[in-house]
Amino acid sequence: MRAFKIDFRLALAALVLATAGCLDTKTIFKTFPLFEDPPNGAAAFLGYSDQDDKLPVCGNCHVGQNAAWQQTHHAGAWETLQASSSAQDFCERCHTVSETGNSTETPGGWPATLDPRYQDVQCESCHGPGLEHVTNPDASQPLASLLAGTDLTNGCGECHQGSHHGFVDEWTESRHGTMDPFPQGREDCVQCHEARGALAAFGVKAEYLEKEQAEAIPITCAVCHDPHDATNEHQLRFPIDVPNVDLNLCMKCHHKRAQPDPDLSYGPHAPQGPLLLGDAGWRPPDFLAPTDTIVATHGTGANPGLCAGCHVNSFEVTDAETGAHVFSVTGHSFKATPCLDPQGVPLPTTNCPLGERTFQGCTDGCHGSEAAARSALTVVTLRLDVLITELDALIAQIALDQFVTGDDLITTGEGAKFNLSLAKQQGSPIHNPFLIEALLIASIQQVKVDYGLAPPRSLSLERQLHSGS
Repeated sequence: MRAFKIDFRLALAALVLATAGCLDTKTIFKTFPLFEDPPNGAAAFLGYSDQDDKLPVCGNCHVGQNAAWQQTHHAGAWETLQASSSAQDFCERCHTVSETGNSTETPGGWPATLDPRYQDVQCESCHGPGLEHVTNPDASQPLASLLAGTDLTNGCGECHQGSHHGFVDEWTESRHGTMDPFPQGREDCVQCHEARGALAAFGVKAEYLEKEQAEAIPITCAVCHDPHDATNEHQLRFPIDVPNVDLNLCMKCHHKRAQPDPDLSYGPHAPQGPLLLGDAGWRPPDFLAPTDTIVATHGTGANPGLCAGCHVNSFEVTDAETGAHVFSVTGHSFKATPCLDPQGVPLPTTNCPLGERTFQGCTDGCHGSEAAARSALTVVTLRLDVLITELDALIAQIALDQFVTGDDLITTGEGAKFNLSLAKQQGSPIHNPFLIEALLIASIQQVKVDYGLAPPRSLSLERQLHSGS
């Protein structure tokens, strides 16, 4: 069975002529096949209906999605491969329509036919064969998978893995790629901890295979990347260079509790965005005006990528003796300074000395060398550790009645404790050492005023870390 469409340009021309009295007819229609029957062995994959215009058969109906897809790298995947210096036959399955990337297991598309209509990563590469849907749309809805993983035979991970393209390999070992059981049953938590909850919070209403499954899904590729849209770089759903917690992709989740809440006894939770932008923490009286900020260099135009500028860094690992390629690091472990194995490949652990970490991502327009970045981190950590130790000791001396939840009041003790927890969070010395130091000093001073507790005279309460702004 074949579907047909009308050439409305011819119909309009005929109508104009008829109106002018040149033709004794009302309308002329021209029909033509919407798609050609797939060749033998194609496994019901349809591919392009017009390869020159980058028009897959699916795009004849799904016009909006096709127009957006044409702007993505997927639409030029075959040309990219051929233009590379390392194109080989085994690469082709990921640069064409095939059984790779979708739920189909039967070989088909390009590998089975070598028909040019299957070149590039088209709709069917993710959604699977379209013949049944095109011939009977109501009976078949080919849906893509939201899952990712190196052990799957479906989804992004089938191609975006391995030493050449190891996005999913790194993601699998990241916090995004693991599922903490604690937040799964809490509605306010799944908005950031579960893929479907995050997509719903983003306003995404797309359909996919696992939409109704009972098992929770971690934050997969398609949560952050839009398969159909290249409006933002790398097909991200939201920009990463906007210093706004409501608009920045990373900060949409990493900004949940950056100031103390009188109804909660918990400390900070995912405060990285506001900390980077300089407005996190409890502000003692006379600290700063409510709208004033202390912004570190990492939160300014010197680091246009903001969160991703440090946490998503790619580089090549080569053999020290031969220069041979070992691994292409994609930055999808999301570790700013990852630990390295003896070959220089990032490890999933973060428990290693500074000397065994790479600070390569810090040298791109900011620090002059990895050694300079390590030194800067050492200096700020030593300074903040002194202040943290002292404030910790002072808070231990404050009466318990100063820590009461639900009284619609943030006492000096509660505010100082919140700032202490903020300073202790992993990454805080890097996200904004200047704000953290200022908050710790102000908290120590306020504790002294309100509770009569004083730090040792040897402790300097002058700011020693300065942003230069």
